[in-house]
Amino acid sequence: MYWGKSFVFVVALGLSSIFAYSQPPEPSAAATPNAETTPFIADPTQAETPEPNAAPTPTPDTRFPATPIAPKLVTPQAEEKPEKPAVPRAEPVSEREVITRLQIFLDQRSFGPGKIDGRWGEFCAKALQRYQIANGQPPTGQIDEALQERLIRIFPIYTTYTLTEEDFQRVGVVPPKPKEQAKLKALPYRSITEFIAERFHADDTFIEKLNKDRDMATLKPGDTVRVPNVPPFRIEDLKEVGHLPVKPDFVKRRSVRVDTRYRMLDIVEDDKIIASYPITPGSKKLPAPPGTWKVVGVATMPWFRWDEAMLNHGERSENYYNLPAGPRNPVGIAWIGLSKKGIGIHGTNSPDTIGRSGSHGCIRLANWDAARVVNQVTDGMTVEIF
Repeated sequence: MYWGKSFVFVVALGLSSIFAYSQPPEPSAAATPNAETTPFIADPTQAETPEPNAAPTPTPDTRFPATPIAPKLVTPQAEEKPEKPAVPRAEPVSEREVITRLQIFLDQRSFGPGKIDGRWGEFCAKALQRYQIANGQPPTGQIDEALQERLIRIFPIYTTYTLTEEDFQRVGVVPPKPKEQAKLKALPYRSITEFIAERFHADDTFIEKLNKDRDMATLKPGDTVRVPNVPPFRIEDLKEVGHLPVKPDFVKRRSVRVDTRYRMLDIVEDDKIIASYPITPGSKKLPAPPGTWKVVGVATMPWFRWDEAMLNHGERSENYYNLPAGPRNPVGIAWIGLSKKGIGIHGTNSPDTIGRSGSHGCIRLANWDAARVVNQVTDGMTVEIF
């Protein structure tokens, strides 16, 4: 299929499929994609109306170890008198620091623990289990002594970031109604704290705690803030690209596995997990479709077709609004279309909801994870949803 230079993505809170169309009547004075050719638009009708016998989204498996530290293994051995006194070693002083180190460790290796917040929780444990499986270790989901040694060596835990004029240009007012959102040129971050948190894969409150000596509301260009030491999500590097180039080698060696019960998406290469991320996989009403599908297109900075009739009744109407690209677009910063019409893997406008609130049939990722996934997949790759 030929893809134009610019795209409009039509979704119903996370659903989209793509086909050529004639320019529809404009329902209101709204922004439109910067297209030199006829854009493509999505029709989610089939995706929004699951078959009567469609399998529901499984009940989430939210179990994880109650404590992050694995119990020490005691092995009988002859008591020996040490030749010289042991040298004291600096250890993390709090559980929050231990968990923060673990979250940074996993995030740096593309095993997404969810938002970095220094708290032990479901997705941190699940990311650790995936990492353990990938490295041939028992998937306990707990920190053993060997991993503790590695976490101690993480330095620095935090780093600093200096805010720029361009950063503040990515912050603005996002009106609550789609009619008003459609008039904007982009859907920006709502605050500079929100921008910093997403850039460094963190919780807003955690960023505020790291900078408790600062008034985040009065930050200005040139100010320096403390942030987790993770590879930053550089939204400025993303452009409105309707179809990223195909990577033939990925098709031969890689696949995607979406575990809807465990709520994790795995990138698999040569039968080994190389990356894993937390997701929201559909909902009870609009489940992610189980089966084996193919990636049919990868786009960055998509648009969103907001159609109230589609959202409420699963029927396409002409009363819609084209919402522009941006970090607070309903499908976030990326769209990975699947061969199942209307279904895709995409970002989000609300990272707090990943793994918690329902999605309309699609697979939803945090934007910082979606930005990595678009570089780890390509057209023709197999996607297994189960």
